[in-house]
Amino acid sequence: MALPRPRDSRPVVTAVAALLLAVHAWLGLSATIGAGITADETAHLTAGYSYWRNNDYRLQPENGNLPQRWAALLLVATSPEPRLDPSDAPDAWARSHVWLISQHFLYHSGNNTEFLLFCARAMATAWSVAAGLLVFSWSRRLWGDVGGLFSLALFALSPTTLAHGPLVTSDMCAAFCLLAATGAWWRALERPTTGRLLLSFLAFAAAAVAKFSFVLIIPILVLTAAWRAWSQEPLTAPGRRPIETPWGRFTFFAGLGIAHAVVAWAVIWACFGFRYSAFAPDLPAAQKFFVAWPQVLPDGGVWRVFFDVTREHHLLPEAYLQGFAYVLRAAQERGAFAAGQFSTTGWWWFFPYAFAVKSSLAELIAAAGVVGLIGRVMVRAGRDARVRLTSVAPLLIFGLVIGGAALTSSLNIGQRHILPLYLVLFIAAGSLAQSTLGQRGRIVAVLLAGLTAIESFAVRPDYLTFFNAVAGGPQNGWRHLVDSSLDWGQNLPKLATWLARNRKPGEEVYLTQFGLDDPTYHGIEAHELAPYVSYGRPRQWLELQPGLYCVSATMLQDVYSPYAGAWTPEREANYRKLLTLMRAELASGRRSPALGEFGEGPEKPLWNADRARFARLALYLRHRTPDAVVGGSIHVFRLNPTEVRTVVDGSFVELATLIAEREAARAQGN
Repeated sequence: MALPRPRDSRPVVTAVAALLLAVHAWLGLSATIGAGITADETAHLTAGYSYWRNNDYRLQPENGNLPQRWAALLLVATSPEPRLDPSDAPDAWARSHVWLISQHFLYHSGNNTEFLLFCARAMATAWSVAAGLLVFSWSRRLWGDVGGLFSLALFALSPTTLAHGPLVTSDMCAAFCLLAATGAWWRALERPTTGRLLLSFLAFAAAAVAKFSFVLIIPILVLTAAWRAWSQEPLTAPGRRPIETPWGRFTFFAGLGIAHAVVAWAVIWACFGFRYSAFAPDLPAAQKFFVAWPQVLPDGGVWRVFFDVTREHHLLPEAYLQGFAYVLRAAQERGAFAAGQFSTTGWWWFFPYAFAVKSSLAELIAAAGVVGLIGRVMVRAGRDARVRLTSVAPLLIFGLVIGGAALTSSLNIGQRHILPLYLVLFIAAGSLAQSTLGQRGRIVAVLLAGLTAIESFAVRPDYLTFFNAVAGGPQNGWRHLVDSSLDWGQNLPKLATWLARNRKPGEEVYLTQFGLDDPTYHGIEAHELAPYVSYGRPRQWLELQPGLYCVSATMLQDVYSPYAGAWTPEREANYRKLLTLMRAELASGRRSPALGEFGEGPEKPLWNADRARFARLALYLRHRTPDAVVGGSIHVFRLNPTEVRTVVDGSFVELATLIAEREAARAQGN
């Protein structure tokens, strides 16, 4: 039940909330100006623009039609429209190669890359503002004006929301839509008026096209409906007498759920142009999706039956089904790193750990306070605990379902996947500042909001690299987490500036980064060293020389490599043998120095040698203090001839000795 608010306080509260949302939008968006494009933004933006311009859905169907369309909306309205001509790269379009197409769209089509990116990020920021407004409104309804403003302050100044809010991805959009759908459904269950029902239909449908984590909304809605069905509160449906029995309420809710599904089904078809085929007939003939159907379909079970039936009878658009199948397949196995450990199936503790090291101290204190407050209510309420918790039941159920999914997920690649839980935390934190707690609650709110601001501004503008003081701060983040929790390829412009100021004349530069930003676009002249991907950029084997080695954090941990993890004696022996063989074949001309993309075909042995050599180099660099860290994510090492020779050609004993020396120097602060 909403707490009473004096009428004259509302304009002031509204003004303060609007100011906080404006500050949030400015802090987030302005921090991205001059930053490079992150790994997923290239595909999201290009795909969304293609949806509008070409009515074609072959590109990136796995990441949410709604946020991709939304991000590209301003581009459609610009004059002249950005160039995205399939005839420029018909082979890439035939293979649905979104990464090659997006590279061409952003860097080689004559488009203004910075303008495209700013427009898309400005649109993405709107989802973050909407999420902040949802947090404020929900918290204010539960805890009053002070609680609502405190929740909004935590959201607006959080390094996590500022990092991901303005990025052209589906994460913030999905977090907002999932929570909005939950809240709208709950309010419709409270009092199913026409307006509330329409809002619930809209929110549910939006979640269905925001991201495929949408499937989690189904158990959330079922559980919240079950809570209502067995509650003692009266329910009056439009045009009907009060429904008093649990079975009557259950039947009504089931019908309501079916209606939601029908509306979502219609919206999905609308977003894909009411066409089953993903491929527009007037574009280059399609050979396949980027990852073909045989590679993404489940091997068997319920999901295989689902895809077989829906594909055969065209029950859903092809691109929607392909994206969903891709997500299910990708979620089964993916390289992951956390706290010095490597895995391809993840750990149950990954997201709790990510929350512990990536959340601000204020957020951790607020989380502890909320848990303590819930425990106190449960103890004091006794048998009436369910009644007392009814007002926050949707938040509890939402948190339990999303949290349970996170604990069982094998896709452990980034803190961003628990953004919905942060929204719940911010709303629940308003309870710590509610007016019923008096002056003490207000003091807590001011102190925690101030602490959040201090922590956030300390890392600005590199919000993505934030790690709290307990975790050792941003400088030690790479020891805890990588990928989108730290290093998403966002710092090439800063590296270009650093190199222009610090590179010695004639000094060799080697670069390996986790991302799809184009080094040459930013004026970086460097040898690419065992990159994560090198779409469209030919590479050749080269012997390493002394110079500047620029290695981003994800590559430093060498997560997505066949050599991830410990460097064993067996790996050492294989490396020595392979290096000797490849050098002999290169010297005799029996082998081309060309390196393939992913070690496929006859180039695989040389690719393996290149990867193994980098793994040995990364092993050494992880024990060596960098000469600089650019933007919190790119580590720069100036290696001398002895270091290079030992890393590449030295015996393992020599390498171990050098590592021990570097560890000793690190311990002494050198």
